[in-house]
Amino acid sequence: MSVPARSAPSAALVQLALALGGFAIGTTEFASMSLLPDFARTLGVDEPTAGHAISAYALGVVVGAPIIAVLAARIARRTLLVGLMVLFAVGNGLSALSPNFETMVLFRFLSGLPHGAYFGVAALVAASLAAPDKRASAVARVMIGLTVATIVGVPLANAVGQWIGWRWGFVIVAALATLTAVSVYLLAPREPAPKNASPLRELSALASRRVWLTLGIGAIGFGGMFAVYTYLASTLIEVTHASPAALPLVLMVFGLGMTAGTLVCAWAADRALMPAVGAILLWSAASLALYPLAVGSLWTLVPVVFLIGCGGGLGAALQTRLMDVAGEAQTLAAALNHSAFNTANALGPWLAGLAVASGFGWRSTGWVGCALALGGFVVWAIAVWDDRRQTEATAAA
Repeated sequence: MSVPARSAPSAALVQLALALGGFAIGTTEFASMSLLPDFARTLGVDEPTAGHAISAYALGVVVGAPIIAVLAARIARRTLLVGLMVLFAVGNGLSALSPNFETMVLFRFLSGLPHGAYFGVAALVAASLAAPDKRASAVARVMIGLTVATIVGVPLANAVGQWIGWRWGFVIVAALATLTAVSVYLLAPREPAPKNASPLRELSALASRRVWLTLGIGAIGFGGMFAVYTYLASTLIEVTHASPAALPLVLMVFGLGMTAGTLVCAWAADRALMPAVGAILLWSAASLALYPLAVGSLWTLVPVVFLIGCGGGLGAALQTRLMDVAGEAQTLAAALNHSAFNTANALGPWLAGLAVASGFGWRSTGWVGCALALGGFVVWAIAVWDDRRQTEATAAA
């Protein structure tokens, strides 16, 4: 008597499982910033020193994404995703158990290692289940987990951390990561690694000018959003003179903007990819230019923060662009996208911090952000010109 084969899960269920991992990653990335004063006090360091734990996580992302993508080239994507989430769960579980600050920094670095590779491979899996003209939307549905984390996951982890201790915030993330690993194991397609996959083939992405230009758009253009977001709390209190109680609301509005922007920009990218990327960068530049003019009142600040958050839609569009230009080195290129975004996460706050320290005030973070968005647009223009040049050369040949 034959047993009927188990039907394959729908693409929507697979994307939901992958988005759950994004939710876990987004929760730990942003919630750790809000829990910083608590673990600094417990581990006996001041807050500026405690910030090294945040930097260690970002460093883990930048380092881990390319290394894992290259070394894991011959591993099936489903197996790799499960392994990455297990490593992420272990890193956050150990963070919750940190006996001192030195081990905390080490465990945050460990937690960051799977971040970029997970998003890169998850995007490839989601896109493989979608029609060619729906790839950006499929990628966006995976990345939406990260944006929803800024609305739901971060406030939840922060509330739990303040209620029963900061360590439980990391426990929640470890539990979410474990649930993701199980879900992906059960739902993701059971496909072997791509034929002829190898570390050398993945490294071929580094020889592509189009890949580097795409990464440059993200590393510079996305820095504008982080220039403002990092100092939003200080600006809210020092310039807007709002109550600290208003901060969660403003951060939630930012998350809503990111969610809306990710969905709308993905829709546009499915129809005209590079024009959509250019439009997002100009949108970001305009909204960031409005920011210094809007910070005087909470009523004007909140809608502008929403508009700035919409610029987060750049992520899914650039992820799709990398799929087009990476050739056979899909995994490394997709993972490097998140290294580029974490470069932006370092560049934006650093330049904005220099402006504030030089006496230009908290409003200047908006002008710095606008300049970075325009810088990303310049790189985008070069990439478009390069595409046309290569197309003309191919046609002539």
